[in-house]
Amino acid sequence: EVQLVESGGGFVQAGGSLRLSCAASELTFDDYAIGWFRQAPGKEREGVSCISSSDGSTYFADSLKGRFTISSDNAKNTVYLQMNSLKPEDTAVYYCAAGLLLCGSSWWVWDYWGQGTQVTVSS
Repeated sequence: EVQLVESGGGFVQAGGSLRLSCAASELTFDDYAIGWFRQAPGKEREGVSCISSSDGSTYFADSLKGRFTISSDNAKNTVYLQMNSLKPEDTAVYYCAAGLLLCGSSWWVWDYWGQGTQVTVSS
């Protein structure tokens, strides 16, 4: 059974940083795109970033470029999302997802999801 487990969320003041991790198991890591999404209360789930494990290509939501970076450690089947200069509007539950698809694909077509990790940024 494929499992995605997120960690690293928490409470941080505006301007601070967090690094989220997504550990995947029972999944041929190199075949999949791994994406990060977030959902704030009352808002639709939105794409944050994505990395193609096979070639390392990356995708970022335009509003987040320059503040967030994504990387992968294929030996550990883990993808990291480094979030810097955090803002209160970054507050959300962050999910990682895996799919046999292209980065940038809409959230509802991804195959596997983690349980989410809460990120709260105070002003």
